[in-house]
Amino acid sequence: MEFGLFVQGYVGKRAETDPLAEHKALMEETEYVIQADRSGFKYAWASEHHFLEEYSHLSANDVFLGYLAHATDRIHLGSGIFNPLAPVNHPVKVAEKVAMLDHLTEGRFEFGSGRGAGSHEILGFLPGITDMNHTKEIWEETIAEFPKMWLQDEYEGFQGKHWQLPPRKVLPKPYGRSHPAMWYAAGSPASYAMAARKGLGVLGFSIQKVADMEWVLEQYKTAVVDAEPVGEFVNDNVMVTTTAICAPTHAEAIEIAVNGGLHYLPSLVFRYHDTFPRPEGFPEWPETLPPYTPEFVELLIEEELLICGDPAEVRRQCGRWEEAGADQLSFGLPVGVPKEETLQTIRLIGEHVIPKIDTDPVHRTSRFRQAV
Repeated sequence: MEFGLFVQGYVGKRAETDPLAEHKALMEETEYVIQADRSGFKYAWASEHHFLEEYSHLSANDVFLGYLAHATDRIHLGSGIFNPLAPVNHPVKVAEKVAMLDHLTEGRFEFGSGRGAGSHEILGFLPGITDMNHTKEIWEETIAEFPKMWLQDEYEGFQGKHWQLPPRKVLPKPYGRSHPAMWYAAGSPASYAMAARKGLGVLGFSIQKVADMEWVLEQYKTAVVDAEPVGEFVNDNVMVTTTAICAPTHAEAIEIAVNGGLHYLPSLVFRYHDTFPRPEGFPEWPETLPPYTPEFVELLIEEELLICGDPAEVRRQCGRWEEAGADQLSFGLPVGVPKEETLQTIRLIGEHVIPKIDTDPVHRTSRFRQAV
C-alpha cells in the first residue's frame, strides 16, 4: 500500500481572529506537501473547490500544483480534482493543464477528475439547472476525449451536446511515454464500478472506515478485470482518505486531537456536500458537532474512524487499511491542528510507518504507464 497527502486550503474559523488566515493556510499546505516529499510519501492531492467559505479556498489548484512541481522532487502531484465540466473548465484547457503539469513535474502528475459533490458549488456554474444529475451527462460526454487530445497529433475535434471544438493541435503533449494516470472521485458503489469499467483509478473521499473497504473493493476489483479503458492503460487503483495524527506518545496524540477542532470539518462537509448521505442525527448547519472529548477520540480510534496514536499504534492502524486491500492511503490533514504538530505527523509517519508498509521504490501508476 502506498501513501499520500490530501490538501484543500482549509481556513476554518481562523479568519475570525486573523486577517491573514487564508494566506497562512495556503502557504502552510505547500509546506506539508514539501515535507511529505522529503518523508517518502508517494502522492499529494490538491482539491479544486469554489465558493466554499472556510471549508476550501483552493480554487486554482493548477497554480498551486505548478508551484509544488518545482518545490518537490519525487512525490507525484495530483488533481483531486480538476473539474472537466465544460461550464466550469473547458475540456481543452483541462487537457492543456494536465500536459503542462506533466512536463513541469517530469512525469509526476496524476489526473483526477470528477463532477463535484455539492450543488452550492457546481450549480453556480450552471444557471437554470437545479439537478446535480445533469453533471453526470456532461462528464460522461467528456472523459474519453482527453487521451485523444493528448495522443493524436491533431485532435480530431468534438461535436457534443455540451461543448464543441473543430480539429486542432492540442499542445503541449504529455511528457514522455503515454499520458498521466487517470482517476475519478467516486462516492457510491455504482460510481466505483463505472470508474473500473473505464479503467480509471478511484479517489475514495467517501470512505469513512476500514469496514467500508469491503463493498468498495467488491465493486471495483471485480469490474476492473474487464475494463475497456478510456486511456492507453488501466489504472487499477483505489485510493482512500482518512485523518491521521501521530505524536511521540499516545497521550500527546490524543491531546492534539482534542485541541484540534476536528469536529468542525465534518460539519462543513455536510454544509456544502449535499450529495453525501447525511448520517442519522447529524445536525443541520449552522449547528455543528460538539467538540471532541478524549473519550470520543478514543472511540473514533476503536471504531477505525481516526488514525491517532504513537508511531507503533499508527503503523498498526495503517496496516488495517493495507489488510483491507487499499492500494493507497491518503491523509486528509487534521485541519485545525497547528502547523508544527501537522509537520510532526508527516515526519513520524515517514520515518516509522511508510518504510514498514510501502517497500516498492516505484510508484504504482508509474508501472502502469511505463508498461504501455
